Amino acid sequence: MKKIILFFTAMLMLPMSYAAPPFEEGIHYETISNTSSAQPEVLEFFSYFCPSCANFEPIVEGLKKTLPEGVPLKKNHVVFFGQGMGPQMQRAFAVASLLNVEEKITAAIFHKMQQHQYPKSRAEVRDIFAENGIPAEKFDGLIDSIAVTSMVAQFDHNTKKYNVRAAPTFLINEKYVVKLESLRTQEQFNQLIDFLLKQAA
Repeated sequence: MKKIILFFTAMLMLPMSYAAPPFEEGIHYETISNTSSAQPEVLEFFSYFCPSCANFEPIVEGLKKTLPEGVPLKKNHVVFFGQGMGPQMQRAFAVASLLNVEEKITAAIFHKMQQHQYPKSRAEVRDIFAENGIPAEKFDGLIDSIAVTSMVAQFDHNTKKYNVRAAPTFLINEKYVVKLESLRTQEQFNQLIDFLLKQAA
């Protein structure tokens, strides 16, 4: 996966002027359900401990700019990275989401990870929030709250329901999983997401 992401990132700078490529099931995406979500959506399964997820962030930001109005890009933090700290980072993501600082905190945490400054305790995670303007008391007041616990339970439910075992994984309309290894450019990625969002239930 790491080689795929690095190649994908390197290809972002190439000019794309040819027609949109055809997309085929089994090559560019997999169908995992017979039904779609009630409303179109993109769901990314990721982890703060996933280097490929960090490398993919610019591509995700590029995708956001092309999504149709009203189509959300949701994130689901998985727990199978980071060993004992996996659940703590999952809760940290939930806290950041509830405080509407997810983009800021995600960027800060990924930066720490890329510098090999891996949080080793909840206190170190709290420090990252504090360094980015979130008072410790807000963090402490939410980290074990019912709201965060419910979000974490939903993350785990989604991961199990869709049998997600790798990250990043992109699920479209709760029905289609993108095969990232089949893609080579930002534009192709955006086009595939758009194609899948428009598929009938």
